[in-house]
Amino acid sequence: MEDRELRTLNHMLFMEHYTGGNAGLFMKMKRLVYSYQSPYQRIDIFEHPEFGMVLVLDGITMFTEADEFMYHEMLVHVPIFTHPDPKRVLIIGGGDGGSLREVLKHNSVEEAVLCEVDPYVIEASRKYLKEMSIELDNPRATLVNENGADYVRKFKDRFDVIVVDSTDPTAGEGGHLFTKEFYVNCYAALRKDGVFCAETEDPFYDKGWVAIAFNRISSVFPICRMYTSFMTTYPSGMWTYTIGSKTFDPIKDFDEERVLDFNAPLRYYNSEIHTAAFALPNFLRELTGQF
Repeated sequence: MEDRELRTLNHMLFMEHYTGGNAGLFMKMKRLVYSYQSPYQRIDIFEHPEFGMVLVLDGITMFTEADEFMYHEMLVHVPIFTHPDPKRVLIIGGGDGGSLREVLKHNSVEEAVLCEVDPYVIEASRKYLKEMSIELDNPRATLVNENGADYVRKFKDRFDVIVVDSTDPTAGEGGHLFTKEFYVNCYAALRKDGVFCAETEDPFYDKGWVAIAFNRISSVFPICRMYTSFMTTYPSGMWTYTIGSKTFDPIKDFDEERVLDFNAPLRYYNSEIHTAAFALPNFLRELTGQF
């Protein structure tokens, strides 16, 4: 019966068009699990025969269960291991719960605020994405449904680490989280030794946004570095992240012993990856003006 079901559904395809519209990604759907047009965006969840559950927002793949650990571990653990004692962490976006799951692996974190503009993403994640949403009810977690750009403006000298797990700047509410004003407000919301990190898109199809994000973040934070990782179902398979810091350098001040002593499960990130991720290829150095 299962084989018959898969044969029957082989004609059902999800297709994502990358920036420019001349290339993209397709995935076969084993079954469509959830589809809803919220006030903010179109939310779709489907099951892939090999990748597991797939979350799509406004036609853009947010993650598959098979590879999401690459993205979430690199987005979260690089800035958190850069800060020597993170206690209060703000996650902007990330309503699926993946970044929150990684943040709360750190015992030093006393409070993790998840600010997700769309409550329907959280609701769908609770129901259909069990591995992602496992920490949404953790007593150390506070969930806020608000535009992250508006929310962060309320705070001064509050957070040790801010992680921006946003949608693409061209989709939904994502554009608010790529402005210089937003980065300035994040700087103000951080404590005097605070660390900021954001996903900053892929350097092939969206190289313009990569350069814009890096230049804006580097104009706000005295220490600013870009790093990369693999992300197999994202455009180009290569993803960039930009870390901004008031005090701590993610390479010079990195204490690898903290990673070696870390007892929570990690599938991608390790101490060697932390350092190596900051070695940029020449084309990316040129793109961000770091030659």
